[in-house]
Amino acid sequence: MSDSDSDIRGNTAAAPEVSDDDTGRDKKTDWWGEIKGIFWLVIAVLAFHSLVAKPFYIPSESMMPGLIKGDRLVVTKYPYGWSYVSPSFHILPFIDGRLFGRYPERGDVVIAVPRGGRSDYIKRVIGLPGDRIEVRGGIVHINGEALRREQQAPAMIPIDTNVPCSDFPALATTGSDGLRYCRMPVYREWTPEGRHYDTIDLGPSPADYYGPVTVPEGHVFLMGDNRDQSADSRAPLAAGGLGGPVPVESIGGRAEFITFSLDGTSSWYNPVSWFSAMRSGRAGTGLHPAAGNE
Repeated sequence: MSDSDSDIRGNTAAAPEVSDDDTGRDKKTDWWGEIKGIFWLVIAVLAFHSLVAKPFYIPSESMMPGLIKGDRLVVTKYPYGWSYVSPSFHILPFIDGRLFGRYPERGDVVIAVPRGGRSDYIKRVIGLPGDRIEVRGGIVHINGEALRREQQAPAMIPIDTNVPCSDFPALATTGSDGLRYCRMPVYREWTPEGRHYDTIDLGPSPADYYGPVTVPEGHVFLMGDNRDQSADSRAPLAAGGLGGPVPVESIGGRAEFITFSLDGTSSWYNPVSWFSAMRSGRAGTGLHPAAGNE
């Protein structure tokens, strides 16, 4: 046997043994560390939702034709500053004032919480402090001047589970492609600043007459684009509306764009349905009103 063979055998014999206790110790899970990690992740998500942006789901037809039931949006929290409704869960009582607050512009689409409520409404800003608001024959007047309004081509909204067109069956029609649509009458409306957006006027209704009221300081007047099917500043709180002009503290953020849209056929337990229920052509649609005469 050579000296080198002897050294190799000697080193092998001297190798330390690893006990079962040592192996088990290395594999132990730091459960307290895992819990802390999850806790701080939840805090970060809630902080982002409360201070920066959050997703929002359109639950009704009140903002048609631009927004339809099943649309998912991004709502930014910071454009108007922060208030008691900024946290993701509306658990705080009404608190006066906003941090770094500023007023929205006429035409902005915002989310708001009714006084004493917990649910977010999504509506369009029509009136600012000092504005005298009146609706006559379905036409909005601001400070005695009727907003410019022009009829557009009807909105052909595909009929599906979320948009069944059941309230107005006479508007249901079959398109040239053989598909069923809800044919909604559209009127383009301009703010005094020249921003415009599309609204729906379904004909005479009690909501066609309102006011006049003057928007108090620290408030805004909100209306849905589907003027005959929107519980907004024209409707009392007892009827599910916003009960007149809304305090700016109750504005939770500004709607920015649609991320995706679902037709109502998806189910949480069937991942395949999450994709088959997607509506095409709606993702990425911006929600800021356009400017100009057209």
